[in-house]
Amino acid sequence: MNNKYLLAEDLLLIKNGLLEEINQFEGKVICLTGAMGFVGRYFISFFDFLNKEVFKKPLKVFAYDNFISSSSDVIDSLSLDKSNIFFEKKDVCKSFNLTSNVDFIIHAAGIASPYYYRKYPLETINVGFNATKNILEIAKKKKSKVIFFSSSEIYGNPDPKFLPIEESYKGYVSCVGPRACYDESKRIGETLCAAYHEVHSVHANMIRPFNVYGPGMLQNDYRVLPNFAVKFLKKENLKIYGKGNQTRTFCYITDAIIGFLKVLVHGLPGQPYNIGNPKPEISMIDLAKLIKKKIGNLDFSITDYPDSYPADEPERRCPSIYKAEIQLNYKPEIELVQGLLKFFGWCEQHYKL
Repeated sequence: MNNKYLLAEDLLLIKNGLLEEINQFEGKVICLTGAMGFVGRYFISFFDFLNKEVFKKPLKVFAYDNFISSSSDVIDSLSLDKSNIFFEKKDVCKSFNLTSNVDFIIHAAGIASPYYYRKYPLETINVGFNATKNILEIAKKKKSKVIFFSSSEIYGNPDPKFLPIEESYKGYVSCVGPRACYDESKRIGETLCAAYHEVHSVHANMIRPFNVYGPGMLQNDYRVLPNFAVKFLKKENLKIYGKGNQTRTFCYITDAIIGFLKVLVHGLPGQPYNIGNPKPEISMIDLAKLIKKKIGNLDFSITDYPDSYPADEPERRCPSIYKAEIQLNYKPEIELVQGLLKFFGWCEQHYKL
């Protein structure tokens, strides 16, 4: 497999984690938005892998991206079978239709990195509302199942007594703060999904991912682990913002893709699902120390937040995945150190210093 944006072994891990679900996709038609983003590339690569290695009757994918926060350079590197995977540069915020039937829609379009949604706030809101409405209109006409990629950010800065966060937690976010364009775009997207389910019986599910990471995150992604990796590889001092006590849990990409596709197959219509790894909940200081201990020397210091970084950063983020465990038989397998070793090893090979 000639695909520098992921590890071949990880496609096998995803396949083995979906042995009961894979046959649901054979011969089906899938619409994928945000196809060249970090998560989108895994979806399109995994479906291409299934066509080449598993299925007798291939599935077809209609894939779209407008490259506002991804790179057009990745397309040729994916080595896709273009007889079944059809990519088109498209802004899905503008009304569009598909002449083909569509069994599944994976709506992964969005602007997730704080750097990019601060740069493109109106576009971020637009993709949350208009693109989601367009997708749901197609699903209504085609009787398609839909998964909408929301975010754990919709929970805001949760009251510690509600941690781990369950899907029933209503969230505490500002509608006018520096993160509002992203948070509210995801909240209105979820509202649209719920309304289309209630009014038009569209089978839509909302996925709330928690800090997904892995090979394929671009060097200029500007999220936590790519930032850590760049400083590590350049042997530069890593600046941790605030007091460094803010916590996150991290979910390796294979576990995340397995969870996402389990929602697509088994999710109860109209329901949201947390997908992530609930353990360990780790502070940014302890994450830096873990990397230093298990991977190699990493110098770091504590500093104030820069003006370019959006305020109101949640102090803690830790999911309850009980609902996904019970309803979807979902269980993350990749421990943090194992995932970090794979990610940093990939970065060493592919990041340009």
